[in-house]
Amino acid sequence: MNYTLLGCGRWGSFIAWYLNKNKNNVTVWGRSGDPIVENLLATRKNDYVEFPEEIELTTDLTYALGKSEYIIISISAQAVRNLMENVSKIEGYKDKKFILCMKGIEDKTGARLSTILIEFGVPQDNIAVWVGPGHIQAFVAGVPSVMVIDSYNPDLSEHLAKTLRSDLIRFYQGQDIIGSEIGAAAKNVMGIAAGLLDGYNFATLKGGLMARGAREISRLIKACGGNEFSAYGLCHLGDYEATLFSKFSHNRMWGEMFAKGEKFEKLAEGVATSSALLHIAKNVNVDLPITQTVYDMIHGNISKDEAIKRLFARDNIREF
Repeated sequence: MNYTLLGCGRWGSFIAWYLNKNKNNVTVWGRSGDPIVENLLATRKNDYVEFPEEIELTTDLTYALGKSEYIIISISAQAVRNLMENVSKIEGYKDKKFILCMKGIEDKTGARLSTILIEFGVPQDNIAVWVGPGHIQAFVAGVPSVMVIDSYNPDLSEHLAKTLRSDLIRFYQGQDIIGSEIGAAAKNVMGIAAGLLDGYNFATLKGGLMARGAREISRLIKACGGNEFSAYGLCHLGDYEATLFSKFSHNRMWGEMFAKGEKFEKLAEGVATSSALLHIAKNVNVDLPITQTVYDMIHGNISKDEAIKRLFARDNIREF
């Protein structure tokens, strides 16, 4: 099959490597002048993978879209709208099948990423998401995992789950794209919370974070029209080990360094997601105590000590 990858960061470069390894034709696009793109063009490798000659690299977006029926997007969630403004200028883009491989929600609007594509005229039946647990460092070392393909179109989910699977990744077919998108994005916020606990040497509280965090997000998913049980699947709870415990998790590390008064080299996706989730929660009248606490602490509304106290000061309630 022919795939075009829009974005060539660490996850995008892995997907290109993975698709090529599975005998697909792969074209990778990146913005001209971006240091990551220029390095790949010059060396055909980064810190994680090395591209074989069969993978084509380009900075021409029109050319890249024309190469494939299946377009995989793997960029920052907050950059999707800008990308689609450029994609929408290219003839025939609405006929493509788009697979979103990011775990985020638009900060300023609370929009799920698939709905942004729909705003730009992409038929919803042509949109899928690829989410679930996995780190590039583990994958390239041959450590397998299970992930989820979800879509508005069950036939597309089934087709992609079958054609993308390998000995390295087994795909389940999702049945709730609302839950899959919200759950996948929200786990990054829980990753920051886990890092904060690590920074305070309160790692024993991660069990409580896993249970209450998943419950919090299940309520949000249900209020948005999704299936609350999605929060307990691979898109969210199933991704907790990779996000709340792994040394490779940017969100967990960001939270830990924040708690210690240090600065992580990159801004974690969960920072913007905490704001986006609260935007959604306000519209559907759902309380997100963990997310709210993480947001308030990040933005200096409360101290780190106050954050812990706030969570423990909540009223006693039934667990379910």
